[in-house]
Order: sequence, then C-alpha cells, then structure tokens
Amino acid sequence: MDPQDVAVPNPESPTLKVVSALAGPNRTLDRSLADSLAWRAAANWSSQIVSWASFLIVVRLLSPADYGVAAMAIILWPYLRFLGEFGISQTVVTLRDLTDDQIAQLNSIAVILGFACFGLSALLAKPLALFFRTPALARLVIVACTGLVVLGFRAVPEGLLAKEMRFRRLAGLEALLDVVSAVATLLMAYWKMGYWALVLGNLVGYTVRSTLVVISRPHRYALPELRTMRKPLTFGWHVLVSAVAWSAYERLDNATAGRVLGQAALGFYGLAWSLANVPLEKLTTLVTTILPSYLAAVQTDPPALRRYLRTLTEALSLATFPTTIGLALVARELVPLALGQKWEPMVTSLEILAVYTTFRSIVALLPKVLTAIGNPRFVMWNDLRALVILPCAFYIGSYRGIAGIATGWVVAYPLVAWPLYRKTFQSIGMQVGEYLRALRPATDGIVVMTLGVLLLKRVIAPSHLPLLARLLFEILTGVVLYTGTLLILHRSRIYVFLQAARTARQVRK
Repeated sequence: MDPQDVAVPNPESPTLKVVSALAGPNRTLDRSLADSLAWRAAANWSSQIVSWASFLIVVRLLSPADYGVAAMAIILWPYLRFLGEFGISQTVVTLRDLTDDQIAQLNSIAVILGFACFGLSALLAKPLALFFRTPALARLVIVACTGLVVLGFRAVPEGLLAKEMRFRRLAGLEALLDVVSAVATLLMAYWKMGYWALVLGNLVGYTVRSTLVVISRPHRYALPELRTMRKPLTFGWHVLVSAVAWSAYERLDNATAGRVLGQAALGFYGLAWSLANVPLEKLTTLVTTILPSYLAAVQTDPPALRRYLRTLTEALSLATFPTTIGLALVARELVPLALGQKWEPMVTSLEILAVYTTFRSIVALLPKVLTAIGNPRFVMWNDLRALVILPCAFYIGSYRGIAGIATGWVVAYPLVAWPLYRKTFQSIGMQVGEYLRALRPATDGIVVMTLGVLLLKRVIAPSHLPLLARLLFEILTGVVLYTGTLLILHRSRIYVFLQAARTARQVRK
C-alpha cells in the first residue's frame, strides 16, 4: 500500500507507515486474503447461530456418557481421514508445478485410499470396542467412518478450489456443513437416539458438504504412475505423518481420560476440550484454512512471509486472547448457567484448557509457514516428537483426574512449540523482538482484563447476586477493560487494522 492510498493528514506519521507495511507490496493478494477471511468469518459466525442454539438444546437432552461414547467412536476418525487424504489437498495447493495429469492421478489415489481406510476402520472397530470395554462401540465406529469414502472423492476438488482461492464457495459450503450437522443432531437427539445423534449428525453434514465440493470443482481421474508421482507423494507423505501425529497427540488426552477415568470423565473432559477450543476452531482455523494458498503464492519472498506472520499473529492474538482468557475467567458461572449443574465437574479442566488454547492459537500459524516454504519434513519430525512428549504428560496428569490431563497440555506444549518458533524465525529471517511487538497489544489488554475481573470476583461482586447477574457483570467488566486498554495504550495499532480494512474495501469497490 502506497502512502497516497491512505487518507491521513501527515504522510510521515508512524501510523501511516505501519498501515503501508501492513498492506505491503502485494496489494492484490492482500485484498484477496482480506476478502477471503471476511467471507469465511461471515459464513462461520452466521452458521454458529444455528450451531450454538442446537448445541445448548442437545447438551441438555443427552448425558455426559453419551458424549463419552461418541468421543470414543471418533477417536479413529482423524487418523484414518488424514491417511485417506494423504496430504493431497495440501500438495495440490503448495506444489505450483503439478501437471493436469498428475492432479488426475492424485484424484484416483485419494478415492482408492478413501475406500481402503473405511475397510481398515471396519477391521479396527471390534478391538477398539474391547479396549474401551463398550460393546456397542463397534457398530458406531463403522457407521462414523463411512464418511471416509466420501472424503476420498473430495480431496483433490477441495485442493483445487483452495489453490484457485475460491474461498467464497468454500466458506458457503463450510457454513452449510455446520447448519446441516446442527439440525440433524438436534432432531436425532430429540428423537432420543442418544450418542447416535452426535455421530450421525456429523456424518450427514460431511456427506452433504463433500458432495457439493465435488460438484463445484470436478476433475478427471487417471491411473497412478509412480515415476511421475514421486515428488507429490513424498510431499504428501510428510504432510500425512505430521497430520496423523498431530491428530494423535490431540486425541490421546481423550483416550487417556476414557481408558483411565471412564466414560463419564471422558464426557466431562471432552466437552471442556470442545468449549475451550471454540476460539481456536472459529478464529485460528478460519485463518489457517485459507492461509496456505496465500503463503504458497509468496513462498520465495521472505519479507512477505514475515509480514503475513507478523500481521496475522497480531490480529489473531487481538481476537483470541480475550476470548480464551475470558472463558477461563467466567467458566464457574457460565457452565452451570448455560449447560446445567450436572456439568460443573468440568469447570477446572475448562479453565486450564482455555489457558492452553490462548498459546496454541498463535503457534498454529508456524507449521503453515514452514510447509508453504517447502519444509514439511521438519514439521513432521516435530509432531512426532510431540507424540512422545504429550501422551506422557497426559498419563502422569491423569493421576489428578481430568484437571491433571488438562494441565499436561499447559506444562508440555511449550516443549513442542519452541522448535517451531526457532525454525520458522531462522527460515524467514524473523526477529524475536519484531514478533513480540506484534503480541504486545493483546498481552497488555488481557493482563488488565484479568486483574480487573479477578478483583471483581473477590472484592466487588456481591456473592448474593444471581448467577446470571454475576456472569454479565464479569463479561461487561472484561470487555470494558480490554477495549479500554487497547484504546489508551495501542490506539494507533487498532487504527492500522481499521484503516487497512477500510482501504481494501474502498479499492474493491
């Protein structure tokens, strides 16, 4: 963005210079990224109205044990899903020199793997049921994993849509998935289908979305030939192993809770995990889903990569830090009020997991940068190290119940994140001080917000106030303190984002 593109009085002002740096020289690409994020955000949050309304009803219709059994049923799902996709979507996005014939071969490989992984799920269903001592689990696993076949047909079409940056279409399909899943789950829960409602609701949503993705961007098939597919398959292998390892250590806390502590404990822990990760899924995932296409477009431009990492880290921290820390601060009032008294045993775990997701929300950008610049191998080995470190922390923590498992994340995850930071900063020339300055506004805001809400809880807030009133007082206090801190200490930074968004909108018009 050139200085004359911004309507401010002083062209030498620090704020204007930051606005120019924020937008950078790739103005068309930047505007496309902003537009894609806006569409994705609008679609996600509009669909969440339906999803959350459904969730608040479903959680009262089903028991913690229902959630526990459903969590057991999908433990295999992420591993088999990643194995079936074999990193093919990411390969299509990142490798810019793939021929049409190579893409057609990848399409055939994805479909073959989809069927193969469904067959593998059928073989593993009975042993999994025996492991969890839940006989009904076998059928549930097989039904849940039928979606792997549909996902096999989706891998290449979705990769092509992302490579072509058709994120409006993808955002609409993602919103449709959320709405269809929510409505289907609600209806089945109302019909007293128990844990089947949770599994079948998601399956219906995935099937509808995958079908529409294939219709939106069909591609032909071709017989795979190893001699022409060595490079794409090697890249996909690194992405696959990384994804499986990542999914494994993100699920092994649930496996530990279910195996060591039982179905009810897993139900409490699983719901705490889901709630704590809402900001991560709806804000960070919003960015990381779209970002690889743009990083791949500037993969040989370190200044552009630094700018994207710095700017998106600051934006994500401003949005996720108050949400995650705020959730931890109000959890003791929110859980019994929104979910009912029966869910109170999950409160401590929710508080701890919310602290973990605060850090995780910004670390999630780093593997995307490394993969985009052609270093998925490092990400793979780091995720494999995490697969050793984190399960040990979960098992040790389980002696303290579900809160101990949650604490395992907070204690062990920094050991996983540190190598990612070191490698990313070395690869793109990022300075530590530059990165920390991007985090400064959000950090200042949550420190003031936390101190204020804790003071309200311990000193000011009368204990005789109804639960709803206490919750509203705490939320209002947090919002005022956080926004007030940003406006007083970091007004120029807030102006930067508002002005950049306004300029991009004007140029689009």
